[in-house]
Amino acid sequence: MRRCHRTQPRNYPSTGSAVLLPLRIKQGVAEAVEVLVCGGAPKGAFVNANNGRFDGALDTYGRIKISDPNPQWVMETMPLARVMGDMLLLPNGHVLIINGASAGVAGWELGRNPVLSPVTYTPDNQIGSRFEVQNPSRKPRVYHSTAVLLQDGRVLVGGSNPHDKYVFTNVLYPTELSLEAFSPSYLDSSSSSLRPRIISPKTKTKIRYGKRVAVTFAVSGPVDPNLVTVTMVSPSFNTHSFSMNQRLLVLDSGNSTKALGNSTYKVSVTAPPSGNFAPSGNYLLYVVHKEIPSPGIWVRMQR
Repeated sequence: MRRCHRTQPRNYPSTGSAVLLPLRIKQGVAEAVEVLVCGGAPKGAFVNANNGRFDGALDTYGRIKISDPNPQWVMETMPLARVMGDMLLLPNGHVLIINGASAGVAGWELGRNPVLSPVTYTPDNQIGSRFEVQNPSRKPRVYHSTAVLLQDGRVLVGGSNPHDKYVFTNVLYPTELSLEAFSPSYLDSSSSSLRPRIISPKTKTKIRYGKRVAVTFAVSGPVDPNLVTVTMVSPSFNTHSFSMNQRLLVLDSGNSTKALGNSTYKVSVTAPPSGNFAPSGNYLLYVVHKEIPSPGIWVRMQR
């Protein structure tokens, strides 16, 4: 761990990515507000790539607690260097880093060596054990690729076009118009007995700021009430390695999970206190048990 901010570029064309880490709300206050910035390309990489020399991408990431009175960057190392990666908040509060390249920069024909393996980042783990490399794709997805969270917890991945026009033949990385669904490890069949299913509220329920919300769910296997959380994820839209509108809130449950019988349970949570935490609009709501999220339901935050 390095407590410094290495002055390497992470914006276009040295394109890294960033997310606001999950906001945990306790008694109407966020416990901390932290930003995670990952990857990029070193100084001079854009000029070098235009001259046919493709520098290796950055393997560092920075995390900063912007709610501190004197915020400081904490720099660490990723298992895979990456430029042009996409970062998504998963329903269990982990961060997915997917797509991109390990050399060059963003722009026409300027990236090399696609990174096929996504990684997940667990913010609450100890330093040195926060990353897990996931199963690789077979499709290079570099400049102009994209990723978005789906309601069932999968991630829809698509695109890739490092050319000024659509080019499908006789190039290093042809234009890619396909879509594929990536399943994080929490969707492994070995975890199916731990996966919750929301019974109520019904989808499209309206939720008002600061009000208590009872969530009933079913789990086929044994439940640890201390390992149940409820999260809300705002729908994001992604381009050029950044997901606009993205945020995840961990709602205050006060350890209220209770068994109702027949493998059903109820947890009572408090909705976000104001639009400062969750602007009005549609969100996906998930029950998470032992870091395994349920399929989400749509809810609408309103005054």
